[in-house]
Amino acid sequence: MHSKVHRVRRATTDDVPGLIALWKSAHLPADELDKRFTEFQIVETADGKLLGAIGLQIVGAEGKIHSEAYSDFGLTDQLRPLLWERLLNVATNHGLFRLWTNESAPFWKKDCGFISPPVEALAKLPPQFGKAAAMLQLKEDRAAPAALEAEFARFRAEEGARSQKMFRQARLFKGLAWGLSVLLFIFVAIGVVYLLRARSTLPH
Repeated sequence: MHSKVHRVRRATTDDVPGLIALWKSAHLPADELDKRFTEFQIVETADGKLLGAIGLQIVGAEGKIHSEAYSDFGLTDQLRPLLWERLLNVATNHGLFRLWTNESAPFWKKDCGFISPPVEALAKLPPQFGKAAAMLQLKEDRAAPAALEAEFARFRAEEGARSQKMFRQARLFKGLAWGLSVLLFIFVAIGVVYLLRARSTLPH
């Protein structure tokens, strides 16, 4: 993703030194964030100069936007929309239901639609996110991946139990069929013996 003069992409290991300098200038915990650099999207000039970065922490179907920083805050009006577009794409690709944030710039509420979290929505906030001042609902809730996995595990267990039951029934039917075959053989053998004896007593 890029404009004529700016490019937005995911951070790589090569970006970490520049990110550390950016975080320190914004008074962010660089020693903690450098271990989470893969969460960050960066915006840079066409020749690779780092201009800004923002993090997106993902837990399950929830995402938290955090640690926004710029080398020149005079460029934020130009750079924020680029980063926001990128964040939305990432959130969509991960199938997120909601985005959370503590970023306080008016942009997030005025231009992006973030609102104060409703009480019922706070139950969805992952503990790893800590507190969040604003939330954006991206799509309606449905079964989250963990719930789908639990449902699939239950289905597999039920299928296994059903298969075992069918196997036991098949063995029972096989045993009954074998038993009936033996009884039929015995009856036939008795009938043959009876006929042979009956023929031997007939006058010649």
